[in-house]
Amino acid sequence: MSDDDFIGIGAAARRFGLAESALRYWEKRGLLHPAQRRSSWRLYGPEQLHRIGLIKMWRESGLLSLDEIEAIISAGNHDWRDAVRDRLGEIERQQNRLANAKEHLEHLLTCTDENPAQDCPYLRKMTAEYPAR
Repeated sequence: MSDDDFIGIGAAARRFGLAESALRYWEKRGLLHPAQRRSSWRLYGPEQLHRIGLIKMWRESGLLSLDEIEAIISAGNHDWRDAVRDRLGEIERQQNRLANAKEHLEHLLTCTDENPAQDCPYLRKMTAEYPAR
């Protein structure tokens, strides 16, 4: 690997649209380690850039916490599947809540009652059946 294969923390952060402080924090958490250090400069190679991309992708699209990401990327940790299953369960619960919210909002838009909050039989039925939390 040549020196051209390594980039500094600023370039790595810009490449992924992150703040340098995020990469430093991930290092502090043990999620990321620079491939090299020259003086006080952190240098990242292809493997570290791949790791940064995974962490960012999982944070944004998978809505994984850093603890869950740590469980997934820790070598020898066989509990990572549990973390993924737990997150999938939470995503399914969120999808159900969003589907319910969409149903209620769509009903409000099409409700023929002048004052749906007071007069709508559908909303009265829904509140009577609404579970206590």
